[in-house]
Amino acid sequence: MKYSIFTKPWQFLPVDDLCKKVSGWGFDGVEFPLRDGYQAEPQNAERDLPGLAKKMSEYGLSIMSVASSTEENIFAACQAAGVPVIRIMGPGLNNKEYYETEKEFKNYLDKLVPLCEKYGVIVGLQNHNSNMVSSTMELKVVLENYDPKYIGAVWDAAHSGLCKESANKALDIIWDKLILVNLKNAFWKQTNGPEASYAHFEPYFTPGRFGMASYPDIVQYLKNKNYTGDICLPAEYTDGVLVEELAPLELEYIKELFAG
Repeated sequence: MKYSIFTKPWQFLPVDDLCKKVSGWGFDGVEFPLRDGYQAEPQNAERDLPGLAKKMSEYGLSIMSVASSTEENIFAACQAAGVPVIRIMGPGLNNKEYYETEKEFKNYLDKLVPLCEKYGVIVGLQNHNSNMVSSTMELKVVLENYDPKYIGAVWDAAHSGLCKESANKALDIIWDKLILVNLKNAFWKQTNGPEASYAHFEPYFTPGRFGMASYPDIVQYLKNKNYTGDICLPAEYTDGVLVEELAPLELEYIKELFAG
C-alpha cells in the first residue's frame, strides 16, 4: 500500500521544501495539481513535470497522480514523468438535463481512450457531491463501458458519505472500475439559524474519524478484497489552517487501520 497527499494547499512552497514536508510526514508520493500557478503548469507540462518528478525522487517520493485537464500534452508529460493517473471530475449540469450532460460527457471520454492507449496513462474519474457525477452508482453508470486500464474510478470517501452511502455498498458497486481511493471525510453542517425561512447546509470537511464515511468499514473492505492500489489523502479540511497539523495525524490513523 502506498500513500500520497494532494499538494494543493502548498501552491507557493518551493519544491525542495514541499518534498521535505511530504517525505517527513511519511508519505510515499503526491497527487500534484498540474494547474496554472503551481510548481509545474499545464502549458509547460512536458518540460516541467519530468523535472519535478526527478526532484521528488531525490526525496524518495513519486508523483502518483495529477489533477489536471486532458489535453494531449498533459498525457505526454505524464508518460515522460512516469505519472500513471490523470484525475478529473465530471461536468456540472449548467442548466442542462442530466442525461444530456451524461451523453456529452461519455462522448468526451470516448475521445480520451486513444490518448490513454497511446501514452499508457489512465484517466481517473472522481465522484463529487454536487450537480456533477455525485453518487457511486452515477460514477459506475458513466464508466460502465470503459476498461479501467484506460478510464477508471477514483472513489472519494467524503463525497460518497455526503450522499449518505454505505461504504461497503458503494465500494461493491465500483470495485471492478476502481483505480484509486481518496480518503477524506465530511459531514453536512447547517449554516443558518432557526430564524431563517429555510435550512441551508454546506459540507464541512473534517478528519476521517468524524465524517459521514466510516474509515474502519472502508479499510476493512479494501483489506478483504486485497486492494493493491494507492491511497490518496486530499488534505482537504474546511478549517484550512489546520491542514499541516491534521494531515500527518490522518496518515497515522489510516496506517493503524490497515495494520489492525
